[in-house]
Amino acid sequence: MDAIRLPAWLRITLVAGVVLLVGGASLIAYRWYTMPTTLTVAVGSLDGEATKLVSAIAGKLGQSGAPVRLNIVHTIGPLESAKEFAAGKVDLAVVRGDVGDLSQAQAVMVLAHAVALLVAPPGASISDVSELKRATIGVIGGEANQKLIKVLTDEYDLARAGVTFKDIAPADARRALEAKEVRAILVVIPLTEKYLALLRGLFAHGAKTGPVMIAVESAGAIAEKESAYESFDVPKGTVRGAPPIPPDDLTTLRTSFYLVAQKKLGADLIGDLAESVMKARRDLLAELPMLGQITAPDTAADAYLPVHPGAAAFYDGTRESFLDKWGNAIFLAPMIAGALASILAAAWKFVRPVELKSRQEALDELYALGPRIRMSEQAAELDEIEREIDRVLRIQRNGDATGENAERHVTAVNVAAHRLENLIHDRRLYLASRQGGNSQG
Repeated sequence: MDAIRLPAWLRITLVAGVVLLVGGASLIAYRWYTMPTTLTVAVGSLDGEATKLVSAIAGKLGQSGAPVRLNIVHTIGPLESAKEFAAGKVDLAVVRGDVGDLSQAQAVMVLAHAVALLVAPPGASISDVSELKRATIGVIGGEANQKLIKVLTDEYDLARAGVTFKDIAPADARRALEAKEVRAILVVIPLTEKYLALLRGLFAHGAKTGPVMIAVESAGAIAEKESAYESFDVPKGTVRGAPPIPPDDLTTLRTSFYLVAQKKLGADLIGDLAESVMKARRDLLAELPMLGQITAPDTAADAYLPVHPGAAAFYDGTRESFLDKWGNAIFLAPMIAGALASILAAAWKFVRPVELKSRQEALDELYALGPRIRMSEQAAELDEIEREIDRVLRIQRNGDATGENAERHVTAVNVAAHRLENLIHDRRLYLASRQGGNSQG
């Protein structure tokens, strides 16, 4: 039975539809693959500086076409950012290492180091925390500094010494000092000119006098027990150069502000984030000098905050190269191209018109049936030959038969078919007569 041939217009429409479908799906897949990923980041600080810096980075990522973008979720401080992160409401957060629940956090980078400074008014005779007795300490950002207050209280037994801590706003700090409501100020800040200027502005001082900085001599012991902190020496003259404040290197505690990511985020995504932020940092450094403090986190296995694998690969230079990532695809590309070529060839064969046999080929095919008719021994074979003759005639009838030469060929084919039909008729009579003779015998 001959296969059913669809009309040419329908075959072309079907193939065009398949090509459009595959092309559209490929375009969608490509756009999806190259579409930047947007991550939410919780950020906030007492003075808004952290939000300003992250906003600048986010804007630069958008301008440069980075594969990762940032959507900022504003908070009032690092404690609230840590809470948003711990609740799983954001992908990233800017947190302080000693604030909040960071059990699900993995470090992407260190944004800044923050130093604990305990400062008294000019003329104070206190040089170390151990000398504090029955004093009230004003704490700027008291809620975020609760852990720091606890470790100092525990290490120096400040509760027994009658030392209390009072939360005060930055705007009220100078008034509280002048009214002697507090004896000293505790603040945790990066050692940048902006914050040091704010610190100097809290105290009235002259050309030869200035605030007194109180050391935390047990910083090393505290850092051994609390890995969120490290012992740090504030260089001589950091607050003021002449006369120098502090007059000598001053031992205290330091913690860090981190950009952290959820553990569930993929290594490639966070690697792209770390690389993109570092590029943005380079471009923004002249405008925002504080970005100079951005650095790689501790990648050691025992680091306080474990580094995210994607960020670690970026800093260690072990990220997969293009060939590492796509080597298999490149290797398979020729085979895929070959398969596509086969598919296209099949599509072309499906679309193109049927090539009819030439009249001479049709005659040759008919002439070849004569010997088969003469040698056939069963009526079934003759039936099959008749079907073949019908097929040849049907194909020739579908062809163009215009012109005198074409008409002669059609006549020749019909004559040959008629002769074969006579041969079939005679062979049927012969087989029938032989069958009858056999039955009588």
